[in-house]
Amino acid sequence: MNREQGTHVAPLPSQSPRWVLALAALASFMIALDALVVTTALGAIGRSFDAPIEALEWTVNAYNLSFAVLLMTGAALGDRFGRRRMLVAGLVIFVAASAGCAMAGSVAWLIAARALQGLGAALAMPLAMALLGEAFPKETRARALGIFGSVTGLALIVGPAAGGAVAEGLDWRWIFWINLPIGLVAVALILRRIRESHGPAAAIDLPGVLLVTGAILGAVWGLSRGHEAGWASLEVAGSLTAGLLLAIGFLAWEQRAAAPMLPLALFRSRAFSSGIAASFLFYAPMYGTVFFLPQFLQAQGAGPLGAGLRLLPWTATLFVVAPIAGGMVNRFGERPLVVCGVLLQAIGSAWIALVAAPELPYLQLVPPLILSGVGVSMAMPAAQNAVLGSVAPPNIGKASGSFNMFRYLGGMFGIALLVEVFGLRGSLASPEAFSRGFAEAMGAGALLSMLAVLAAWQLPSANKLFRPLPEKGVRS
Repeated sequence: MNREQGTHVAPLPSQSPRWVLALAALASFMIALDALVVTTALGAIGRSFDAPIEALEWTVNAYNLSFAVLLMTGAALGDRFGRRRMLVAGLVIFVAASAGCAMAGSVAWLIAARALQGLGAALAMPLAMALLGEAFPKETRARALGIFGSVTGLALIVGPAAGGAVAEGLDWRWIFWINLPIGLVAVALILRRIRESHGPAAAIDLPGVLLVTGAILGAVWGLSRGHEAGWASLEVAGSLTAGLLLAIGFLAWEQRAAAPMLPLALFRSRAFSSGIAASFLFYAPMYGTVFFLPQFLQAQGAGPLGAGLRLLPWTATLFVVAPIAGGMVNRFGERPLVVCGVLLQAIGSAWIALVAAPELPYLQLVPPLILSGVGVSMAMPAAQNAVLGSVAPPNIGKASGSFNMFRYLGGMFGIALLVEVFGLRGSLASPEAFSRGFAEAMGAGALLSMLAVLAAWQLPSANKLFRPLPEKGVRS
């Protein structure tokens, strides 16, 4: 990237796109793994610190909160100071915070270290995707994103199972110690194998950074606290209202900012706006399922490791289907893959909602889990490609930051909504009560997936996806 002119320059011959893919996928794997690995180890962590469930919830939420809040800031810092440099900085912070988690002497210490982990992840994730999007031309980008998604999916496969195995067989602290050798090797290879890359030469949009950070913080805090504190409470209503007002202020500022961190013209592209909307809506039930399904399996009598292994029919499809789906994008276009994928996810979620019961034989869960997993594995790389492929190369970092921010906001929204739906008819009092609430929550997830179908239907057809609009730097 030419820093003076803000124009795109092809990767140097010394940079292999395969190395960019491998290292971006490795960083994404480690980040996604730590978002999920504690879900099946919460019992062991709780016993270690004699911590209540509300505190244990924040060992998950603290990571997701700082991650979601700072994603756009991470993308902006990468554009300004160098994507490789800030990716390395993010991984170093992530590794140091992992050591802090492993050495935690109290649940408060663990929560603080998890928040710092999320900060490092917010720097690393959008920049890994931006470097990947820049390294591959649009003809091969979708397949690369499919492979990238499948490796991230591998974290979904091994995360819950690994957390359960470590909690049962070793000590939960080893969940975090393992990040040190992986992260340090990744940093060394990134410095050696990936060249530096920048966005357009411009000062950081500091008012935009502060406004969007406050807006996302208000939204995520309100969504996280709504069920426990009450949606009408001053804390939650005030947080959500403040987030909304700051979001309006952010949009107003970005319209007149000389160098906006998120050019609103990007949303004029159907591919960009529809891809963002569909991703928000299908990641919401996906994260809600990740939250509830292990608990449902454990309510049936499975241990932490057993619950993680029983997720494999759902999560393993990501590793198998996502690369194939990515390779199909150039042939069929994004719209049919995303539409069909989220429709399958909706059918799978509705199926689980209909059969959920305390004595349900596990084998009856396998077909809907596979169906739902195949669906989301089809949709993920196609939606990512629609968003990244809709912008001109100088804006690829901003597109990556936006995509990641909205998918994690979707995840937080999905968990919050499904928890509320669960509470309408379910509780933790008995397996029967849990099953009732779980069925209702999965039904709500199916409805969210159907809304994602409507959003995905607005994606342009294949022959229109890459028609440039050079005056706005986006593609229709």
